[in-house]
Amino acid sequence: MVEYSSKLLDRTFGALADPTRRRLLEQLAVGDECVTDLAKRHAMSLAAVSKHLIVLEKAGLVKRRKQGRVHSLKLEAKPMQEAQAWIEKYRKFWEGNLDQFEKYLETLQAKESKNDNDKE
Repeated sequence: MVEYSSKLLDRTFGALADPTRRRLLEQLAVGDECVTDLAKRHAMSLAAVSKHLIVLEKAGLVKRRKQGRVHSLKLEAKPMQEAQAWIEKYRKFWEGNLDQFEKYLETLQAKESKNDNDKE
């Protein structure tokens, strides 16, 4: 069984909870970009975008590389892969429970149909 780091999952889901940070990740999914280019596409200051990027960095979702004064960012997939694995574990659990619930409902419907036919 895979063990999940609670802190890592908390940081990942916390970072992904914000729509601006998700849009930044979408931009980086296309390729590496510098901070100023990322900020141009958002209706907020460079400082505000930088704060969002720091949250993404702390979650391990992006890596920063400095070359002189230019800060380039790259998407890192590992934390999202771990979050996906955690979600998958619970998806299987819920699907199993829903399958059981569906069988139960089918049994109830069959009993009701039988009772309705017996009354006629």
